[in-house]
Amino acid sequence: MTQITVKVNGKVHSHEVEPRTLLAHYLREQLSLTGTHIGCDTSSCGSCTIHMDGMAVKSCSILAVQADGCEITTIEGLATDGQLHPVQAGFKECHGLQCGFCTTGMIMTAVDLLNQNPDPTESDIRHGLEGNFCRCTGYHNIVRSVQWAAEAMKKEIMVE
Repeated sequence: MTQITVKVNGKVHSHEVEPRTLLAHYLREQLSLTGTHIGCDTSSCGSCTIHMDGMAVKSCSILAVQADGCEITTIEGLATDGQLHPVQAGFKECHGLQCGFCTTGMIMTAVDLLNQNPDPTESDIRHGLEGNFCRCTGYHNIVRSVQWAAEAMKKEIMVE
């Protein structure tokens, strides 16, 4: 067993973990943060996407011990003060989810995309979401949701 300390959604956690434990399993089983989904265990589908030190990563391809000392944000930590993040609101407004299995990974990837490119084209969004699969093929509304979020985030910035 190996001791790790991680800051997840603003709260520090220390646990002993089996060195082969995947970060996705640690988040779901040790911390009960089940919003992070595990779809393929091979980093192909993107449903396990989280933010580690501010970057979108697939938590099924990272060992929990590799996250030692890192700051992690999961879908549960995205909303602040009861207010949905603009990307979460965009998925709600534009019906960006169907069965919902891919939604958390899509949202976490989209947040990272908009942090890097606040004014993406449709093509930028489609390329930015590569590696995240929607088994329901709801890509059109997912892209519209990200576009809606980009506009909402620009308005937030203009208000400040």
